[in-house]
Amino acid sequence: MHRGASVGLVDARVERFNDQEIFVEVFENVRGEDMYIIQPTSNPANDNLMELLIIADALRRSSASRITAVIPYFGYARQDRRTKARTPISAKLVANLITQAGIERILTMDLHAAQIQGFFDIPVDNLYASPTFALDIEHHFKGRMGELMVVSPDVGGVARARELATRINSPLAIVDKRREKPGEVAEMTVIGDVSGKTCLIVDDLCDTAGTLCKAADVLIDAGATEVHSYITHGVLSGPAVERITKSRMESLVITDTIEAPQPVRDAPNIRIVPTAPIFAQAILNIWNGTSVSSLFERDTLVPIYEGFYPEA
Repeated sequence: MHRGASVGLVDARVERFNDQEIFVEVFENVRGEDMYIIQPTSNPANDNLMELLIIADALRRSSASRITAVIPYFGYARQDRRTKARTPISAKLVANLITQAGIERILTMDLHAAQIQGFFDIPVDNLYASPTFALDIEHHFKGRMGELMVVSPDVGGVARARELATRINSPLAIVDKRREKPGEVAEMTVIGDVSGKTCLIVDDLCDTAGTLCKAADVLIDAGATEVHSYITHGVLSGPAVERITKSRMESLVITDTIEAPQPVRDAPNIRIVPTAPIFAQAILNIWNGTSVSSLFERDTLVPIYEGFYPEA
């Protein structure tokens, strides 16, 4: 952790019985302690979610004073509304499960929809990757900042893209997509003049990368000189890595909110930015009772990432 807290991991074991039931045992006394469970609910989402709930139950029954779930990637976040008749709102169900397990606070990053915070009746600290991405952009595009244009890959992500565009003082464009049926992008149109620009596509997650790679093609066809992407959560399932490797994108930058498998780490045009520094400082601030939102300010963030971006 930044500036002075050396904290070890609690000695515990998480095992599975033959029928894949999860069993947790904590070997240390946690009575009266402020506990933090670090558990992204990424693939396998159901196993990771159950581990989180069972660990929380073990800590609550061991008289921990407060349990905070640090969920870098919040699974089921895409199921945040009813899209058609007789469908669930799974993100709300997961919120209920987490609360009932005895968790008293959530620390996460770039929720798919900010209003998911309202599904919880406990405090939710939603960190943003854009301040960290801004540092990365300033480092890697030094001397070329005037050429940059931030692009939202759909109308729904405009607020997220605008936030980053404001931080790096760049203009904003939008790729408008129209779907004929789910999972299939029928048509894409660029709103804004991207000719001669280095385009930075910004989004919260990339799954199969079909939309992302097609958006890169559309931008280059519209006159963009280069296309790079900054995506918080690299779900990257199925053919994603192969598509990105063969795409016209110069680079895809993701964070480590989801542990990257070997093919992602080996991909020549995928780069991973660490979130551990900002999460560590957020945990420290929660423990101290100080502001978490202050971490989004550049003056606060630069010292946290000192050494990673030495010229920032």
